Amino acid sequence: MAVTPAEAPALEPRTGRSPRQRARTARTIQYAVLLVALAAVGAVTDWSRIGTSFFNPTAASQIMHQLPTGIRNTVLYTLAAFVVGLSLGTLLALMKLSSVRPYRWIATTYIEFFRGIPALLVVVAFGFAVPIAFGVNIGSLLVKIALALGLVSAAYIAETLRAGIQAVPRGQIEAARSLGMSHTRTMMTVVIPQAFRIVLPPMTNEFILLTKDTSLVFLLGLKPAQVDLTFIGRDALNKATGGLTGLFVVGAAYLAITIPLGFLARWLERRTGGGHRP
Repeated sequence: MAVTPAEAPALEPRTGRSPRQRARTARTIQYAVLLVALAAVGAVTDWSRIGTSFFNPTAASQIMHQLPTGIRNTVLYTLAAFVVGLSLGTLLALMKLSSVRPYRWIATTYIEFFRGIPALLVVVAFGFAVPIAFGVNIGSLLVKIALALGLVSAAYIAETLRAGIQAVPRGQIEAARSLGMSHTRTMMTVVIPQAFRIVLPPMTNEFILLTKDTSLVFLLGLKPAQVDLTFIGRDALNKATGGLTGLFVVGAAYLAITIPLGFLARWLERRTGGGHRP
């Protein structure tokens, strides 16, 4: 069948070079620009000053004995907050999807409130305002941290779980109901387990964010046995010697926790098909 001029595909003007050659040239230019930029940064950087400020072996050795305690407490605070956040977030997700309108209103109000305020304010509130306002003395620092960070985390976990529940194929629910399962049993044994599998990667990311949010607990005043990584770094920074070495060491300790979790999140994402069921 003849092709009319209007239907004929537009032809690229002849440049004498193939698309592969043009792509190779573009990559070469980008590599050259990157090398020039790196050379310029290296030329203007005072490497001796950086070495003294960030890589002072004496200053690093002074805080090394505190790192095991800081890492242990940081992980412990994160786990406690995640347990509270996951428990409350699951309840909020179910309330958000409930057919009872007041439940949806309560869940929506909670989620929007705690997603809209800084976690710093919640930590300060549980450390100082809540005991004064309600006359409640929360003696355990771990409980304070778990409640403060867990309440904030629950708002994000709730939205993640809600999306996961809604992503479960409708046929799974209909099949369970056709077998005589009640709505509650269907949610507990069919929907929620599949939803958790779907949201495993973002849940891992939420755990990473919680790990970093534990840096706020130094505001509550910590005893030597309760210090976290950020407290150790801030204390080292306040000393006359050492420069920023303490912060560099503490940052490396945080990376030792979060980088494996990042790899785990990507591995789970590949296993679960990018966060969605195949």
